[in-house]
Amino acid sequence: MMDDAQYMALALAEAEAAAGRGEVPIGAVLVEIATGAVVARDGNRTLELSDPTAHAEVQVIRARCRELGSQRIPGHALYVTLEPCTQCAASIAFARIDRLVYAAPDPKGGGVAHGARFYELATCHHRPEVSAGDGAEAAGELLRSFFRARREAAKERRPD
Repeated sequence: MMDDAQYMALALAEAEAAAGRGEVPIGAVLVEIATGAVVARDGNRTLELSDPTAHAEVQVIRARCRELGSQRIPGHALYVTLEPCTQCAASIAFARIDRLVYAAPDPKGGGVAHGARFYELATCHHRPEVSAGDGAEAAGELLRSFFRARREAAKERRPD
């Protein structure tokens, strides 16, 4: 069985693949806790699928739910490179995922430790165990580099 850092390294590889597709570089890995098996892994695909809900977390949750034929998948841990947004935090709760591990915090768009703090709401019926920080520097640098490159490309396209 791998440890958190190893699972997060797999999620970071998915984030890098997403960046290679021109997507915001966020990756996720879903692990069956009892066996330690990686059961789904993906990155953001919002552009590719023309779907604003196709975040990495949602992609892996959908894949596993389809595989098991169930809307709920307790007994799983989700590793993601960026603090989930409120949409993804809700999806994690609705799927009844037991554990969430994220790398970099997201003060602007996060929905777990920032923003809506979804798991603290009275209307949240399932709260996963949450761990943060492992791999934060690498995940944060990947995001900063991605957006820096996009800004520089936009500057080059502007007429003088």
